[in-house]
Amino acid sequence: MSRIGKRPVNLPKGVEVKLSGRTLSVKGPKGNLSRDLHSDIEVKVDGQTMTFEPKAGSEDAGRFHGLTRTLVSNMVVGVTDGFSRRLKLVGVGYRAAAQGKGVTLSLGYSHPVVYDAPTGIELKVEAQTTIVVSGADKEMVGQVAAKIRGFRPPEPYHGKGVRYEDEHIATKVGKAAGKK
Repeated sequence: MSRIGKRPVNLPKGVEVKLSGRTLSVKGPKGNLSRDLHSDIEVKVDGQTMTFEPKAGSEDAGRFHGLTRTLVSNMVVGVTDGFSRRLKLVGVGYRAAAQGKGVTLSLGYSHPVVYDAPTGIELKVEAQTTIVVSGADKEMVGQVAAKIRGFRPPEPYHGKGVRYEDEHIATKVGKAAGKK
């Protein structure tokens, strides 16, 4: 049995949880999230605490016990505090500018890259080289950050490109360094 799955999820004040069938809806100050839960996991809501139990006799229950608890916990944290991911643009002339609900990126191509944020995601340009992706859904925040990073991933020789703020790029030595 999963150690993570055994831990209960505490619901802070201002968070409403509604379970109808296999669909769990979480409502809080930062928004609403809903998710279909695995059928082999039983969810019990007792006041301000949620517990998760695997169904007896199911092979898949052990696999999804901890996962289900973590996904629900991320939903609760998302509607109360939210999630954010910071991106940094490294390179000469690389910059970002806010444009409506999206951003326009100059990444060394012959054209600017325009990206519009999906519903529930906020893109904020703090400096010309720093973008903050924030929202209530942790998966969506990570997906949008990865999509923006994918426009110009960091290259291994000079480290230029779009990277996560806490990411370390191991740079390679060029071929000129190998000659003697």
